[in-house]
Amino acid sequence: MRAHHVRITTFIQATEDEDKVLDAIATFIPDEIDEDDIYLDVNETKGYFGNPIKVVNAEIKRSRAVRVFLENLKELLSDEDRNYILEHLDEKVDEEGTLYLRFNKQKAYLSEVKLDEGADVVQIRIKVKAFPMKKEAVVEDVREWLEE
Repeated sequence: MRAHHVRITTFIQATEDEDKVLDAIATFIPDEIDEDDIYLDVNETKGYFGNPIKVVNAEIKRSRAVRVFLENLKELLSDEDRNYILEHLDEKVDEEGTLYLRFNKQKAYLSEVKLDEGADVVQIRIKVKAFPMKKEAVVEDVREWLEE
């Protein structure tokens, strides 16, 4: 599977340690990716009840870094998580060709990778390169990538 870019997003609640949340994100980024290839953005905002929240976005755009990221991500996935993605693939890919994966943020901080559909997650969005750029083609590319 090839991709244009990868975006990793999560939230830092006022009760959370920012460094620990950044460590959770780092769980998904292999050491082989140069720091210069990762664009990190942290924005401060307010939650529904006025509580301070930080939104963290890490983006990887360079082709080589994206390839390394995808290889690493595939290795991190358990067989159970791969099967879950395959079973729900149609729901995980949108019409623009983006694959959406959500991982448990607390486990990621402990260097464990586990899919999670809850609220406290690290979201990974992968903009897949497919030809033709249709949802069906992207779903097939992701399926092949996970099954190889």
